[in-house]
Amino acid sequence: MMIHIGPEDIPLEEIIRTAKRPEVGAVVTFLGIVRDDGIDGMEVEAYEEMALAELDRIREEAMDRFDIRSVDIVHRVGRLSIGGDLVAIVCAAPHRQAAFDGCSFVIEELKRRSAIWKKELSAKGDRWVSGLGRRPIDGDQDSGG
Repeated sequence: MMIHIGPEDIPLEEIIRTAKRPEVGAVVTFLGIVRDDGIDGMEVEAYEEMALAELDRIREEAMDRFDIRSVDIVHRVGRLSIGGDLVAIVCAAPHRQAAFDGCSFVIEELKRRSAIWKKELSAKGDRWVSGLGRRPIDGDQDSGG
């Protein structure tokens, strides 16, 4: 299982290949990408040590709550263009519903709890996207994203 934060491209096919095992009947993949909401791109930052620890806790919670065999979480940081891969979550389980439920749980908890911040870049001005992990030093209005 992989938990990684970095600027590198997400090796999605490799993660999926690793998740496939004889006891697994479903692999659910979530791939978040930078969408065009009238922005030019996105800058993503993380307090890596803290974020990795929280992502590990989220993974453990998902595996305890759902009948999941593996959870992989990869989040990119740095400057990303429209259409660029932002985050991947891959959940493998014996049955599809557990894989879907686990994947949904992981992305919602990641957005709510992790020390990963997104800044939308635009000619009209940059703004930090909201979330509980929002950078406390920035008083800009958030986009609710």
